[in-house]
Amino acid sequence: MEPILSVRDLVVEYKTGAGPVRAVRGVSFDLYPHESLALIGESGCGKTTLGLALLRLLPKLGSTPSGEVLYRRPDGQVVDLLKLGREELRRFRWSEAAMVFQGAMNSLNPLLRVRDQMRDTVLAHRRMPGDELRRLTEDVLRKVQLEPDRVLPAFPHELSGGMKQRVLIAMSLLLDPQVLVLDEPTTALDIRTQRAIVDVLHELREQLGFAMIFVSHDLPLAAELADRVATMYAGRIIELGGVRDLFYQPRHPYTVGLLGAVPPVFGDLPELASIPGGPPSLLSLPSGCPFRPRCGHAQADCETADPDLIAVGPGHTAACHHSDRVTFQRKAAIIGTPDEKVSSDG
Repeated sequence: MEPILSVRDLVVEYKTGAGPVRAVRGVSFDLYPHESLALIGESGCGKTTLGLALLRLLPKLGSTPSGEVLYRRPDGQVVDLLKLGREELRRFRWSEAAMVFQGAMNSLNPLLRVRDQMRDTVLAHRRMPGDELRRLTEDVLRKVQLEPDRVLPAFPHELSGGMKQRVLIAMSLLLDPQVLVLDEPTTALDIRTQRAIVDVLHELREQLGFAMIFVSHDLPLAAELADRVATMYAGRIIELGGVRDLFYQPRHPYTVGLLGAVPPVFGDLPELASIPGGPPSLLSLPSGCPFRPRCGHAQADCETADPDLIAVGPGHTAACHHSDRVTFQRKAAIIGTPDEKVSSDG
């Protein structure tokens, strides 16, 4: 199967008073039709910047000096999104790829009713009679388990956090895109509302068949929603593989550290391990491997060369000089035993 999205050596820079900062450093990956890819890592590792760069939604101080974001249309045509003109890019967004931003309240216009915001989204891309537009908006709201008669005439402040988040998901699906990027869609929501959002996303993927990139620091949530997981650190993908590979057999010390810091979803609470130190400044990365100052496996060669992603198993890659020494003992910490269904609700 051909990938629907191919990212090659993507670099994202921000202009700052101290000089340019590379928030994404040479990232490459493929996203396949109907696939869900989770991006995990600490705050500031580049997850959100990468998601914004894919749809060219970076703030004014951000730029993509090099790399490619190749998108395969349903007719087989491949376009580099970084080279699309302004009008082509406007048509591409929402109709072929959409994004659900973190913080529902900040993403909805507080002065407009939900029906007006949904109408404007559709009419910006295609003409549609009023009765057909009404049926479309009602249909997508039902898909996310909302009552159209209650939600369409409401202002954002009249809806709960979970309802606003589902409105954003519904808006992203109005034009039936092939790719959906979600940036922390369950942040600041209670556990029951998170559960509802996860269930909605599962059902929508099965019904509509879109591919999804899911940005999160919530590992159990990523374990449930993802087919593959990419760990990011200091602007790079340092491990990429199937969800069970990363959660049962991680091969990068940083991924092991993330898993060891998460409490289990069942059973007794073990002693949790924290990763020593803090993420490096992107203005002054350490020599060699950026994770070296925090890594218990670091050797002399880690000081001189930043490792590339190499195969450590079928469909599993890691950027570590000593990945063969990396082990993870608490295999049931996040998602249970290998024969159980991946679950985040315990």
